[in-house]
Amino acid sequence: MKFVFDLDGTICFNGKPLSNTIVQCLKQLNKNDVIFASARPIRDMLPVLPKDFHSYTLIGGNGALIYQDNKLLHAQTFTNQQLHVILKLIEEQEATFLMDSDWDYVYTGPKDHPIVHNLDQGKLAQHVAVDQLSSVVKILFITMKDYEILFTQLQHLDITVHEHRNEQLIDVSPRNIDKWSALQVLGIKPNSYIAFGNDANDISMFQHAAQAIMIDDHDQLSRFADEHVSYQEDGEKAIVEKIQSIYSETVYI
Repeated sequence: MKFVFDLDGTICFNGKPLSNTIVQCLKQLNKNDVIFASARPIRDMLPVLPKDFHSYTLIGGNGALIYQDNKLLHAQTFTNQQLHVILKLIEEQEATFLMDSDWDYVYTGPKDHPIVHNLDQGKLAQHVAVDQLSSVVKILFITMKDYEILFTQLQHLDITVHEHRNEQLIDVSPRNIDKWSALQVLGIKPNSYIAFGNDANDISMFQHAAQAIMIDDHDQLSRFADEHVSYQEDGEKAIVEKIQSIYSETVYI
């Protein structure tokens, strides 16, 4: 049985690296049975993981990127036609955004936006112009003239759209890309893994998990969760205890 962990809000908090408590807990698991799956691109996952976790299997960009043994294994990108349409919507909406390739990025949003704190913390990539990106795997819309109109327009395109209504953010990925699609690329079968997550980006991997553990509470995700752990009330101790409890009961395959 494998363990698939979202990062932000699940096992790492406030944009900070995994705590030593969490790290020591995860080290008790077999390396080959641990997968980290995040909305972050790979370059932004690495700074919050200890170096000896960098060779683990990493799913980035909500499933668009797969990194294994310190190498990029898979990248799913937008087509040129899709990018043309999205860029036109950006112009119409006067939208600001974070646009990611498999490594480099474009950022046009406010300098004081919270997303900046998590952006290329390790100084591993280059901040470039849109026409300098060789490909695009994910776009996060940060500000726009009308959230509802842009969200509706994006839904009409043949792409994957995730909304973060509380933060008034929208992120888009290529068609049929989510964390479950990436797990399938890796040969993972339904009901062969335990999933830990905290928001709507984790729905797809919760739907196919043998057991799905939600950290804190999220309306959209809760209907797919088997169990709920409260970080807000009980802190990391509760998360560690849940991981250890499941691990002790699990027969690895």
